[in-house]
Amino acid sequence: MSNGPAQVNVAVTRLPHGADLELPAYESSLAAGMDLMAAIDSQMVIAPGERALVPTGLAIALPAGFEAQVRPRSGLALKQGITVVNTPGTIDADYRGEVGIILINHGDSPFTIDRGMRIAQMIVTPVTQAVWNEVESLPESDRGTGGFGSTGTAGAAS
Repeated sequence: MSNGPAQVNVAVTRLPHGADLELPAYESSLAAGMDLMAAIDSQMVIAPGERALVPTGLAIALPAGFEAQVRPRSGLALKQGITVVNTPGTIDADYRGEVGIILINHGDSPFTIDRGMRIAQMIVTPVTQAVWNEVESLPESDRGTGGFGSTGTAGAAS
């Protein structure tokens, strides 16, 4: 039995505008995600309904076979309506640019971001690449072609 999550080494560079910020870290021994911070020079305000690209001041080199997923922080989503637009955002193993977070304000009030604020979380996870096997027809299943909520409605007619 494992004593905790598996670990993988990830190369990271602090860019000049993020040099004084802490590196992302797990806040508990079994946490899946690390918080990402805003590497901005001055306050940034996102009005309701607006999107903004927030820099982190970090560039990473993931090992082959891994990706990093950028996800919302649940507290910001619940309390402020702030989420990541393309959630989860994917950082591929061959990307070497700055990690940027695309936030949107679904709340009713402007949202102010300060330097060093924890704005999203990042999860590093293994990747499986699919190999297509084109066939004339697909095997039957109990579900068939039902989709878009067809399995989650109690008492729904077939």
